[in-house]
Amino acid sequence: MKTLVAYYSETDNTRRLAEAIYESINAAEKDIVPIGEAVPDPYDIIFVGFPVKANSVPGKVEKFIKSIPEGRKLAFFLTHGSMRGGQLAVTALHHAMGLAARQTILGSFGCRGQVRADVIDSLLQKPEHRAWAMEAQSADGHPDGADLEDGREFADAMIAKSRNM
Repeated sequence: MKTLVAYYSETDNTRRLAEAIYESINAAEKDIVPIGEAVPDPYDIIFVGFPVKANSVPGKVEKFIKSIPEGRKLAFFLTHGSMRGGQLAVTALHHAMGLAARQTILGSFGCRGQVRADVIDSLLQKPEHRAWAMEAQSADGHPDGADLEDGREFADAMIAKSRNM
C-alpha cells in the first residue's frame, strides 16, 4: 500500500505534525512532501495536512485536494489556534471534506498550533476577532508532545481502517 503524507505549513506546526504522522506509518512505500511538490498519483492512501486559515482551507491545499484522482482514500489533519473541536476548525474540515467528495474519507485529526505573535497582536486590535485572538494565545507551545503522539495514533488508526475496507 503506497502512502503519501502531503502538507502545507507556514509556521512549522503542520510540518511537525506531518512528520509525526509519517514516522508512525509502517509501510514499505511511503513519502512525505510539501503540498507544492506533491503528486497524488499513484498513492492508495493520502494524508492531507493544512493550517486553518480564516476558518477555511488554504488555496494551495484546495487545489491539491481537487487534483486527487477519484476513489483515493484520504485522511485529513489540521492545525489551528482554536481549542480542539472549535467552530473555525470544524468549518475548515467540512470545507476540505466537501472538496474531496469523489474520495473515501478515512477520518480527520486536528490539534492546536501556535499562532504567530504578530497575527494575534493584529487581531486583538479588531473587536470582531478579539475573542478568537485571546483563545489563540493559549495555543503557545503547540503542537506539543501529546499532540504529536495523538497524531501518531491517528495515523495508525487510519492505516488500520484502510486495510479493513
